[in-house]
Amino acid sequence: MSKQEQEKHDGDQVMIKSTEIVQSLLKGLVVIQAFDQQRPTMTLSEVATATGYTRAAARRFLLTLVSEGYAKQEGKQFSLTAKILKLGFSYLASQDVWQSAKPLMQQLVEQLNESCSAAVLDGEDVVYVGRVATTKRIMSVSLNVGTRLPAFATSLGRVLLADLKDEVLNDFLTTCRIEQYTAFTLTNKAELAAEITRVNQQGYSLVEQELELGLTSISVPVRNQAGKVLGALSISTHISQTTRQQVLTTILPTLKACAAAIEQLTY
Repeated sequence: MSKQEQEKHDGDQVMIKSTEIVQSLLKGLVVIQAFDQQRPTMTLSEVATATGYTRAAARRFLLTLVSEGYAKQEGKQFSLTAKILKLGFSYLASQDVWQSAKPLMQQLVEQLNESCSAAVLDGEDVVYVGRVATTKRIMSVSLNVGTRLPAFATSLGRVLLADLKDEVLNDFLTTCRIEQYTAFTLTNKAELAAEITRVNQQGYSLVEQELELGLTSISVPVRNQAGKVLGALSISTHISQTTRQQVLTTILPTLKACAAAIEQLTY
């Protein structure tokens, strides 16, 4: 981490000094994030390896999490507990717009009979902050609030990336991990940059079978009254059920109308 990092706050430039950063808190968060779908449980040695910390340091962080109820220990195995969800729900509780948007998303789902999601950008991923699903299953994984998907290969992600400043987007494309999920996945970074520029110009992103075969999704931005993008709203369908033309002529206008209605909630 650099000695000083900048963040925008109410239009003013705020300087954050390295001496004001609590390193132990940052390290504790790294330990939490080391647990994922592939590593739901780990030994002390595995946590140390995953985080790059010494066994002694990893042990202190794990025991702290256990003492506060955010993790549990069974023999040599450590895992997170459901209490960790409070951290995510604290964010959601502070974002009234997504709570208020759920009835509008529900109406959209009933109208189209397709699943609707809302997400924000977090690092290289989109994180779901709202989800209303139909009984139709179109992905091999379950999607819920808190689910993370790669931003570069999703329509939600490309809408959010299209809002980034050029230098920030360039940094993202330079450092992000690109994976070939299907034969249709756009992996060339120059072509990906061009696609994100196109998304910015047209105001929506349509992604077909890039993340999973058969999956088509279309997303639009949701902005506040100042024009700042708060997140993205998407509809997902199966390519066998909905043609590209139907997505553009039927789903897209309805999706835009829902996003506009959600935007009104921020006024």
